[in-house]
Amino acid sequence: MNFAPFDSVDQLEDALSDPTPGVVETCGRLQGDVILLGVAGKMGPTLARMIQRASVEAGVERRVIGVSRFSDGDMEARLQTQGIETIRCDLLDEAQVAKLPDAPNVVYMPAMKFGATGQESLTWAMNTHLPSIACKRYRDSRIVAFSTGNVYGLTSVEEGGSVETDRPDPVGEYAMSCLGRERMFEHFSRTLEIPVSIIRLNYACEPRYGVLVDIAQKVWNNEPIDVSMGFFNIIWQGDANAMTIQSFDQAATPPWFINITGPERLSIRDTALQFGELLDRDVTLTGEETETALLSDSSRALKLFGEPRVGVDALMNWIADWIRRGGESLGKPTKFESRDGKF
Repeated sequence: MNFAPFDSVDQLEDALSDPTPGVVETCGRLQGDVILLGVAGKMGPTLARMIQRASVEAGVERRVIGVSRFSDGDMEARLQTQGIETIRCDLLDEAQVAKLPDAPNVVYMPAMKFGATGQESLTWAMNTHLPSIACKRYRDSRIVAFSTGNVYGLTSVEEGGSVETDRPDPVGEYAMSCLGRERMFEHFSRTLEIPVSIIRLNYACEPRYGVLVDIAQKVWNNEPIDVSMGFFNIIWQGDANAMTIQSFDQAATPPWFINITGPERLSIRDTALQFGELLDRDVTLTGEETETALLSDSSRALKLFGEPRVGVDALMNWIADWIRRGGESLGKPTKFESRDGKF
């Protein structure tokens, strides 16, 4: 792919939705339509568009349907211009969900993270109750459901990150509710025989949001950066999109789990200093690294889907260029520094 900086949001989203050969093959094999629940989040729009583009490239005619409340004024229209059908729906309203069209392939994306502290009941409703609504409605479908690496809790930096067979040890109500989401999918996968793939993502990144963006913006604005978390993982959102779509092939009963992130264990300290050089800014660091961090081992994903197309250096250069030129931000910090699970 082209590694030149992005001149516009349209160019960026073209890159984020560019299907890999593996995605085209998967979309060629999938039978029937695809519906994406909670499509209007950070990843949903480009994920939906990648499915649409890959389906066209594979010569498959299908409906790609995005479902959301669409609180962002122009998101719905943008999706429609890209060949994606849209339906407005409050997914917590079972009567509305019952009216959604059938589809043999479901991408489940609704979640609540930011603002979870202080809205714990809504967080549990979104993250733990809503999956049961979706499973009962789409009991005859194949489901790829998003989760998070937060379900593992903090792990030893020296051990290299949590693997899919590790016992979850979530910290805080947000992470506990995400484990609840997984348990609901597991329950209905077993009792209703729904094939499910569960995506433990940690973290997707592009020039408008992500851990790298959070660090770069602090460097650009001369704000101190807390290095207590020490280390983190990231993956280019376009690669996360591609791996997610290919996970349809692995859906199983009981659910199949996959960590999706990049192969590198990145240092917050080193990353901040590198952004200081890229952005020509002095860097202020606070705190000291600890022996544990939120880290995931992506070996299974890399073995199945191959190495990410976009490496860390290219992504950092894109982000630095984007910030220097005043590019759009989604305004959704990851709060990666949080060690107590409060978001």
